[in-house]
Amino acid sequence: MLSGMKFNLRYVLGISLISALGGFLFGYDWVVIGGAKPFYERFFDLVQFPGLQGLAMSSALIGCVGGAVISGWISEKYGRKSSLFMAALLFTFSSIGTGAVNSFFWFMAFRIAGGLGIGIASAISPVYIAEVSPARYRGRFVTLNQLNIVVGILAAQIINYLIAQKVPDGATDEFIRESWNGQMGWRWMFWAESVPAFLFFILLFFFLASFLIHLASFLILLNSIFVGFLIQFVLIFIYPHNLILKIDQS
Repeated sequence: MLSGMKFNLRYVLGISLISALGGFLFGYDWVVIGGAKPFYERFFDLVQFPGLQGLAMSSALIGCVGGAVISGWISEKYGRKSSLFMAALLFTFSSIGTGAVNSFFWFMAFRIAGGLGIGIASAISPVYIAEVSPARYRGRFVTLNQLNIVVGILAAQIINYLIAQKVPDGATDEFIRESWNGQMGWRWMFWAESVPAFLFFILLFFFLASFLIHLASFLILLNSIFVGFLIQFVLIFIYPHNLILKIDQS
């Protein structure tokens, strides 16, 4: 029955590529920390604490496990597209926050948030692509997500290479910590992820109609609440005051 149906392959390919950006961010976020490692470890004074070094490297994986666990529940309750939107928010939030912090605790917190995005995107992106793709092209379209994971890994390595400045031979921990790499370089490695993450966030609006409907309903509700409070303020504080003035004048 479905074999005779016609599909807009250009549209399906477009939304598949947008969904596959989740795979790209999965690969980038997973690998970017490797290039930043020698510099943020000096910044946070982790050189003498191998346990904390391992915790920092695995923090995103901790969030990834949580994201993978809840991804099924989220997709069933809110839908595949809204789940991808949530992952895009987490990637954007994590990339900006990780590079902005000066505390190791918050560094870990933002990395875990990014890991949640990885877990959600890694589970939902291929599922959504498979659901919207015609059976004839399903395998090829789903591989776009796998391809983008590898491209994201490669992109992270290239971006790290372009951002990092050369470290002189024999440089001490103090020298690295006070250098541009130790103060700002590692931050820009994480901030660079915010560009594709925000692009993912924006492109989702092109096919996330259900979210826009919910957003419009939410804004209407907020407007109703605001108007209701305004009316109550007028009736309680302003109108009685004017009424008392009129009574006094009479």
